[in-house]
Amino acid sequence: MQKLLITGVSGFLGWHLCQLAKQNWEVYGTYFSHPIEIPNVSMLKVNLTNFQELKQIFSKIQPQAVIHTAALSQPNYCQSYPQESHAINVTASCNIAGLCADYLIPCVFTSTDLVFDGLNAPYKETDLVSPVNLYGEQKVIAEQEMLVRYPRTAVCRMPLMFGAATPTATSFMQPFIQTLQQGKELNLFIDEFRTPVSGITAAKGLLLALEKVNGLIHLGGKERISRYDFGRLLVEVFQLPSAGLKAGYQKDVKMAAPRPSDVSLDSSKAFGLGYQPLSLQQELEVIAKSQSQQ
Repeated sequence: MQKLLITGVSGFLGWHLCQLAKQNWEVYGTYFSHPIEIPNVSMLKVNLTNFQELKQIFSKIQPQAVIHTAALSQPNYCQSYPQESHAINVTASCNIAGLCADYLIPCVFTSTDLVFDGLNAPYKETDLVSPVNLYGEQKVIAEQEMLVRYPRTAVCRMPLMFGAATPTATSFMQPFIQTLQQGKELNLFIDEFRTPVSGITAAKGLLLALEKVNGLIHLGGKERISRYDFGRLLVEVFQLPSAGLKAGYQKDVKMAAPRPSDVSLDSSKAFGLGYQPLSLQQELEVIAKSQSQQ
């Protein structure tokens, strides 16, 4: 089996990716601050911002491909800690692309729908980027510099992701469920739109990009939905108490990082390559069923 290096396996997406990738690859996973064990995956504690450490990992493992999911991805955190987030989101990403270029191996990078300003959705790969917060800016710089260093990089713009909690990470869905189960009020925006997918679907998209993509690709879902309507779907599928679910407006909530209102992705390019997200209803039903069997 060929060796695949996945960064950030203690993160939500990285963990889901390992579950799928290990079926066809010998997987090596990096983590930094959250130790984790994943059956049939070799774990490495690595500080990706240390170039010497990164170089040693490449020479030791000699991977045949790399999928880079590690990031500081909370926009508010990035806004408050610009240097720390730049080191991992930009510098480490560019160094990884450079090393993949040296080894002439496929490189997949996870970017974000937050590279857009939210004024002209749905967005295609050819649309101009215009981020409204620092996290989006950092991802734009990383996208551009990685492609300059190594044009064979597959830059995958990821949507909002949801799914079952992993041993070290949750998606945005878990706090929603918990709040409603506790009978508390859950205010969700009716004026913020995304094209979400499950972690499993996102992982399938990344493995597809590894095989078939150089350059930009959007891996969004097939439905544009507000956070509030997503909450309503959750209530229905997971049979949650709905009394606490309230509609709110993004403009009424003060956050460190500005948020675009509609970064729905047009992912028809990926659909044409065989990327097939299920409907949100189906995705949630699969998650609910697997949790009820545990």
